Amino acid sequence: MSFQVFLTDDAVYDLEDLYDYISSHDSPEKADYVLDKIEEAFSSLADNPERGAYPNELLDIGLREHREIYFKPYRIIYRIISQHVYIMVIADGRRDMQALLQRRLLQA
Repeated sequence: MSFQVFLTDDAVYDLEDLYDYISSHDSPEKADYVLDKIEEAFSSLADNPERGAYPNELLDIGLREHREIYFKPYRIIYRIISQHVYIMVIADGRRDMQALLQRRLLQA
């Protein structure tokens, strides 16, 4: 059974911001490559969305609503609702993820 994968507005913004950063600090070609790989990763969730792990930052506070996969060092945080996968956050895992996840997922 195939799931539909959707990007939230925040995830779209994350991708745009990531592209702009890589393009300006490395090259547009590198930015294209990274975004293609991230898109491959989250598109693959259509076939097996439950394979992702629970983010440790959310497990620490008892939440098991979100999962994550990686295109290292980038973390793709998502939520499964019915037959839909919602990509919530796409972020460099070297960031302060605790603060980011609290701001994005818990105060929404």
